[in-house]
Amino acid sequence: MADPQALVVCVAAQQAVHFVGMPEGNLALAQAVVYLATAPKSNSLYTAYGRVQKDVETTRNDPVPLHLRNAPTGLMKNLGYGKGYKYAHEYEGHFVEQQNLPDGMKGRRYYFPTEQGFEKTVLARLRAWWGARMDKKE
Repeated sequence: MADPQALVVCVAAQQAVHFVGMPEGNLALAQAVVYLATAPKSNSLYTAYGRVQKDVETTRNDPVPLHLRNAPTGLMKNLGYGKGYKYAHEYEGHFVEQQNLPDGMKGRRYYFPTEQGFEKTVLARLRAWWGARMDKKE
């Protein structure tokens, strides 16, 4: 996440090798290597994914909140499926505060962006949306 373009460059290099073959493809690979070597680094996405995996393993049976459930039948609607759902695009900034995680996971945060590269921009966006809450780590 410190340089999301790194993935684009690597996939482009792979596609270039596939398209032009070797040995010409070596230049595309070399370009990707130099890009990666000089790109800002962060492991915050990696550690966030690890936290998510742990919660998935330990909370796999927690129910989805009712307001997020689709209500294709009258019975489901009568049971409260979809009741109180807030469609973010109908709100200012296309954001609305609503609980989207099961009760047992309420308030969990997984991704803590660093000040490295593009993550600094991500952090600024999140701070603009969430204010001081971003500075609190679990």
